[in-house]
Amino acid sequence: MKALRIKRSRCSYQFLHLFIQTVCFYVKQMDINIEEAKKDLGFCTAQEDQFRAKNRKKMAGGGAAPAAKASEPVPHPPKDQLPNVSYCITSPPPWPEAILLGFQHYLVMLGTTVIIPTALVPQMGGGNEEKAQVIQTLLFVAGLNTLLQSIFGTRLPAVVGGSYTFVAPTISIILSGRWSDEDPISRFKKIMRATQGALIVASTLQIVLGFSGLWRNVTRLLSPLSAVPLVSLVGFGLYEFGFPGVAKCVEVGLPELVLLVIFSQYLAHLIRPGKNIFDRFAVIFTVAIVWIYAHLLTVGGAYNGKPPKTQASCRTDRAGLINGAPWISIPYPFQWGPPSFDAGEAFAMMMATFVSLVESTGAFVAVARYASATPLPPSILSRGVGWQGVGILLSGLFGTGNGSSVSVENAGLLALTRVGSRRVVQISAGFMIFFSILGKFGAVFASIPAPIVGALYCLFFAYVGAGGLGFLQFCNLNSFRTKFILGFSVFLGLSVPQYFNEYTAVAGYGPVHTHARWFNDMVNVPFQSKAFVAGVVAYFLDNTMHKKDGQTRKDRGKHWWDKFKSFKTDTRTKTPV
Repeated sequence: MKALRIKRSRCSYQFLHLFIQTVCFYVKQMDINIEEAKKDLGFCTAQEDQFRAKNRKKMAGGGAAPAAKASEPVPHPPKDQLPNVSYCITSPPPWPEAILLGFQHYLVMLGTTVIIPTALVPQMGGGNEEKAQVIQTLLFVAGLNTLLQSIFGTRLPAVVGGSYTFVAPTISIILSGRWSDEDPISRFKKIMRATQGALIVASTLQIVLGFSGLWRNVTRLLSPLSAVPLVSLVGFGLYEFGFPGVAKCVEVGLPELVLLVIFSQYLAHLIRPGKNIFDRFAVIFTVAIVWIYAHLLTVGGAYNGKPPKTQASCRTDRAGLINGAPWISIPYPFQWGPPSFDAGEAFAMMMATFVSLVESTGAFVAVARYASATPLPPSILSRGVGWQGVGILLSGLFGTGNGSSVSVENAGLLALTRVGSRRVVQISAGFMIFFSILGKFGAVFASIPAPIVGALYCLFFAYVGAGGLGFLQFCNLNSFRTKFILGFSVFLGLSVPQYFNEYTAVAGYGPVHTHARWFNDMVNVPFQSKAFVAGVVAYFLDNTMHKKDGQTRKDRGKHWWDKFKSFKTDTRTKTPV
């Protein structure tokens, strides 16, 4: 029995030894197959990993990257300044061309200048005369603010005009229920004076944050990664004013959109390429053609018998606006009477001012990019915000019924024309002031059908959104941290305002609904701005997630912008200022 046990144990040992040898053989064979598969699929070996790590160190240290083989695709190098811009900030085009380009900027900013008073003045109780006067005032103040911003503020070619952000708190003032005047004109003036008081108080927020340097400390932490959602949704977030505006009168808006794309993107390369005539003046050409076409439809009776809403969108004979405008009128402060002040309304308007501050920061970044300027130093952004606060103060003093911010559509026009000259924008400010004083002539241009304006928005808002996406070239898109911050912030920037807007449309008030109306507005207004939500979320995540990691700094692209924090680190920073 003992011999049998020894024999069995030897057999078991031999079997176990044979099993282990077999397993080791197959493991080695699998390793060989895996290495071969890696080579077949293009995976890096250890030597390739070391080689690429050396290249990354050279690139981070400012050294030149090794020359790529002819068969390998070469990535596009990041550019601190946007190339292929014909005229940058300090290099103006010839005077005749500059005047035409300035007039084109004036035409583009007319859309918002007309749409906002058209929506607000009737709700206030005003008629055509009051509407024309508010448009004149808004145009006059926009000209002043544009000059102040281009001379003393950021000194960028940024047009400063009306803002949709201030519409919600203004409507809240209209619906406050404390206006019991039977005379609509008297009611209009009282509401306008209340709006003036709220704007005057709210302007102090931007003035203090800007001129004290507090906003400089905030923007110092802005990186290319956190700028992408902010700038992108400054443009893309206004999609509701694009094609929905075109669809209000498809027979007018769609031809404008098609012709604008053809003139700016196709004809410029087919007829006299290199002259930059059709793309640079595409707005003037297409607006003139479609405006004449729409006028022929109006005169021919195409809209006779149509619903009033269709006629308001399609017809070109806005006799009420032209007849209501005076021949010559100079807007002046307190033209509606002394402003009235309410603490709740002032706090609500102050929150709208803060939202406008964030949106304008993104718009300033886009303007600097399309003007071929270097990334803006935080001190310049802070100074621009301070002067924008002065602009809101002027809006309150003159009584525009609306605040002011950087015009997003005019920022997109810089991309279309490839002209970022400061002189062009200053000339456009001259047109604003001139036509605001000559009311009849200004009213003629203000009668451009809204679908034409919507078609222009489709292109210009898209340009600004694409400008924001362009900052991804400074970020590491292979980083999961980058993907999370980018995707999460953009998604919330679209989803959260969608919920707030849908809730308001159905219920008639926002999700936050208490007895304190001013508190409701302070909470509801910011969450209705797509750029604000996306920018705040991206900024918070980018400055709190794994910030101490050395690789994170490179992944977020911060090292690309650090050299532009002050004038001493890069001589090009002195150019735009």
